[in-house]
Amino acid sequence: MLKLYGGARSRASIVQWFLEELAVPYEFVLLDMQAGEHQQADYLAINPIGKVPAIVDGDFKLWESGAILLYLEDKYASNSLSPEQRAEQNQWILFANATLGPGVFVEATREREMPRLMTALNSVLSQRSFLVGDRFSAADAAVGSLLAYIPLMLKLDLSEYPAVMEYTKRMTERPAFQKTIGSRY
Repeated sequence: MLKLYGGARSRASIVQWFLEELAVPYEFVLLDMQAGEHQQADYLAINPIGKVPAIVDGDFKLWESGAILLYLEDKYASNSLSPEQRAEQNQWILFANATLGPGVFVEATREREMPRLMTALNSVLSQRSFLVGDRFSAADAAVGSLLAYIPLMLKLDLSEYPAVMEYTKRMTERPAFQKTIGSRY
């Protein structure tokens, strides 16, 4: 059975959400980050960087939330993506982790980056229900989770961006989101 390693309130919840969407059986291994369990030899054998999340799927070990989402989509999603859709999905996952997250969650860049990012996202999301194709994908888990965290963790108002708000509402109402991330807030 696939094992997902994470800490309380870590990006492991994003992976957990996607695993629930895919209905992939998994065991969640909660590491006590305060006690340094992520720095112990057993865990460092899975992720030598000592960060979460990480997965072990059979003999295969993988870390970094974006890489894990891409792997899970490739291995377990029932609808295969075209090469163009896969590239677009990669783009959105990289955007979530490298641009959206730092742009909004790093206070020093928020004032400058958030309006630019949210305006562009609002435009994109006003034209489609999902980020890639016509179904929920790993891209939606990556971007949707960060958008959901903005009002929850930062208490920021997104009402200037109605399409972003509607998309976020649709994502957070999904049963798999409610079972994982939504159950923690």
